[in-house]
Amino acid sequence: MHVQPQSWQNVALALVPYELAGSGTPWVLATRKAAFKRFEAHGFPTKREEEWKYTDVSLISKRGTLAPDNIPPEASSEAKLFAWTLPSEGMHLMVFVNGHFDSGLSTIDDLPAGVQIGSLADMLDEGAELPKDLFKQQHEHTVFSALNNAFVTDGAVLNIAPGTVVDKPIYILFIASGHGTAIYPRMIVMAGAGAHATIIEHYMGTLDAHNFTNATTQINLGAGATIEHCKLTQEGPAAVHIAGVHAQQAEGSHFTSKSFVFGGRLVRNDITVSLNDPNCTCTLDGLYLLNDKQHVDHHTRIDHMAASCTSSEYYRGVLDGESRGVFNGKVIVHPGANKTDANQTNHNLLLSRQAEIDTKPQLEIFADDVKCTHGATVGQLSDESLFYLRSRGLDEVVARSMLIYGFANDIIRGVDVPYLRTRLEHLLLDRLPQGEMVKELL
Repeated sequence: MHVQPQSWQNVALALVPYELAGSGTPWVLATRKAAFKRFEAHGFPTKREEEWKYTDVSLISKRGTLAPDNIPPEASSEAKLFAWTLPSEGMHLMVFVNGHFDSGLSTIDDLPAGVQIGSLADMLDEGAELPKDLFKQQHEHTVFSALNNAFVTDGAVLNIAPGTVVDKPIYILFIASGHGTAIYPRMIVMAGAGAHATIIEHYMGTLDAHNFTNATTQINLGAGATIEHCKLTQEGPAAVHIAGVHAQQAEGSHFTSKSFVFGGRLVRNDITVSLNDPNCTCTLDGLYLLNDKQHVDHHTRIDHMAASCTSSEYYRGVLDGESRGVFNGKVIVHPGANKTDANQTNHNLLLSRQAEIDTKPQLEIFADDVKCTHGATVGQLSDESLFYLRSRGLDEVVARSMLIYGFANDIIRGVDVPYLRTRLEHLLLDRLPQGEMVKELL
């Protein structure tokens, strides 16, 4: 049984594609309408489905409306101040407020030759061919991908010419500041052969925003291209964030995904990578830090389609209060993908008796001469380590916080962008009791 929106809501939603960007372009409107029909036919997933058995999304279907708001409100003062600091930190910056591009807060005029970046909404309205193939591409890993395709309001389209090296990180900031707003952003990244770039995708929500964000990111890497994609989810405590990151790799390309979840009431990240040609490498790392009644679900899938490819996956979670985490990592080695080297690890730290984690690393191997490993652990803070720190004069609260910091920072220190790494460390310390004391002791 699938959860359907109320019938009156279906009628209203069916009209939405006619009001969004590109509705005057036949192929765009046809793509939106077809995507909405796929969503309507399936409905919201339920816990009876294997891929959603640990994550209940029924609260989304209870919203008053799923229609995107076409009137972008002003960003909060806090969000504006944050955006204004980023260019001084050496970032190419593109800002969206409640799903709409804000040129006044963006700084994308000094991009190097060979790099094109623009608003998806503008390109769809202009009937541009640039995003056509990817916009029509049906990444139907979840029904939410279809919902995004139907209702996407705006997003970033990034085209990096072959051989181009982007000198500074490209920072895409999505600000949610509306009450109850439904936001449908889309990112399309096309990296030519030998191109090199770092992309930061940051979702920032105000404390009182009850928004629903449904995001899709598509990344295509040409032969020998290198893309590092860092995603920071810092939504408000009542927000719902459902997202997909989907990468396609050509021969000899290198893709890195780093996912950090520090906020949001319900968060689901579906991350898929397809290594389509020989000698590709991909690395998926992630950290989720949960408290109260937060629910965070990471579903990853790596498809080894060709020989001599390498993948590595390393996720860590820290769970407190009545929070619940889900990690489902799947690696599939397809026929002919000989000499595959794949490893997958998920470690979790439970800080309370009420916190829960469901972890399920998976391997499916249909090729010979492969090297594949996977594993998961769930545990609590070590009594021996606590005793050691307390014997050095630290009180119990500080000792616990230092151990938590060390566990989580194992992922953060792998971030290559100094500014982002420092910000993540501060966010981590802010969540720890006696975080300032821990900072002084480090």
